[in-house]
Amino acid sequence: MQDLMIRLDDLSDPRIEAFMQEHLVDMRAVSPPESVHALDMDQLRQPNIAFWSAWLTGADGDMLVGTGALKRLDTSHAELKSMRTSTHYRGRGIARQMLDHLLQEACARGFARVTLETGTQPYFEPARQLYLQNGFVECGPFADYCLDPSSFFMTRALKVNASNRAEPLAHNARLPAATQESP
Repeated sequence: MQDLMIRLDDLSDPRIEAFMQEHLVDMRAVSPPESVHALDMDQLRQPNIAFWSAWLTGADGDMLVGTGALKRLDTSHAELKSMRTSTHYRGRGIARQMLDHLLQEACARGFARVTLETGTQPYFEPARQLYLQNGFVECGPFADYCLDPSSFFMTRALKVNASNRAEPLAHNARLPAATQESP
């Protein structure tokens, strides 16, 4: 039996670098060069980014199966970055568990909104469905992003319920880009 462990990561394990390099290769293979917004290792080490890794733990040791990050845009707004599940473990709920974890972390860190950019290509359809099923709604470009036919923008307002779990606010609806950023 293997258990999934999600931990805040300092990016020092060489398996993380290899995993993220694979992520960059995949993003460059499915998106036009000007539409690749995946972060490299130096960008992931910036002080406004917190990075988590997901590991299956068992008798054979730990196996890296997923990653995700939060990039602080301002005191109440974070961007979801570097969401990736190992090819061999896709469709097993790892991305959902990572997303749940990141939303909890966003709440714990005082963010009122989490926004993301993903692709419009068929490759990204499972990701778009995951986000839609978890309370994200389509929005316009945010932060430094521009309108791009290869980019799909989504956002989710957060609150903490009685069980200390992140959940969408009732008024979480599609908003124009100008209202997505926090003051």
